[in-house]
Amino acid sequence: MSDFLQLESLTLAYGKSIAVESLDLSVSRGELVAFLGPSGCGKSTTMRAIAGLMKSRAGQIRLDARDITRTPANKRNVGMVFQSYALFPHLSVAENVAFGLRLKRMARQDLQARVEEGLSIVGLTEFATRMPAELSGGQQQRVALARALVMDPKVLLLDEPLSNLDARLRLEMRSELQRVQKQTGLTMIFVTHDQVEALSLADRIVVMNQGRVEQIGTPEQIYNHPTTRFVADFVGFENIFSTSDLHRLSVNSPSDPTNPAPAPLPLQTPAQALPDTDGLAWRPASVVLGRGNYQGTIVGSAFAGTVREYLLQTELGPVRADVNADLPAFHAGSDVCFDLPIDKAVSLSSLS
Repeated sequence: MSDFLQLESLTLAYGKSIAVESLDLSVSRGELVAFLGPSGCGKSTTMRAIAGLMKSRAGQIRLDARDITRTPANKRNVGMVFQSYALFPHLSVAENVAFGLRLKRMARQDLQARVEEGLSIVGLTEFATRMPAELSGGQQQRVALARALVMDPKVLLLDEPLSNLDARLRLEMRSELQRVQKQTGLTMIFVTHDQVEALSLADRIVVMNQGRVEQIGTPEQIYNHPTTRFVADFVGFENIFSTSDLHRLSVNSPSDPTNPAPAPLPLQTPAQALPDTDGLAWRPASVVLGRGNYQGTIVGSAFAGTVREYLLQTELGPVRADVNADLPAFHAGSDVCFDLPIDKAVSLSSLS
């Protein structure tokens, strides 16, 4: 697949404040890409720039080999579905879907056929005459999607498309978006702060933080092999430590006579060789309590169904551990050994 949409050294700003700095990204035709990150990271700002709703400070935006950096929004052939859906309350479902086509002065017969096709794709043929107020949130979302699809955009942008839906409808609409994207072969980019949404929908994920790209990869790469502290923490690797601290504080490491290690507790495991990397990260479920090369004190615990969640205070800093709830519980104030298995860790190239 060739690069269909390209962002080259794209820099975006609000006045003197840089919102996105020198962003490079290539999206293939027919790809579904997620911009993932917390509020204020620059993901929606980037989407607005692609749509032509925001001017760039520097860099280029190319779509299908055409430079659209200075092209007006209505000339870009880029569709957008807004978080609020932005439906006209006084127009029926069919009239909402037809709105953009009427502005293009499409012939009545062609317009009707296009609207029927759009409603069919999103499964709303029987709702054509209903008003937006008569629809559920998921149905309103589908109307907004159909309205964008009938314009035959080269790229469809979706800004937090599922955030206004309850949990059951979010799951339903995830499947719907995937189905529509596969059926149409349309290139889609969506913005979200929900990692589950991004992991379940996207072909690739662009993780953003403070206006910069932290990592780009498939859902599997992002979830299983984060490369920076920010990405690791964002996808659930809550225990993040520098390799030098891990080596220094292992009770099986050679003692520093000026800072001797505390007496080891029972049930230790052999010392593990640490990789040559800036840092390592573990999910709470990977932490082993009751044996290991590190020591800590239980300062909190909570029963969470199948697991018991523990918080330890250690010289490494806070450590979170999820342990099978069927095992004997550790009590607050208990001193325990714990293990951080190397084979359950991910190596981080940056702790900044």
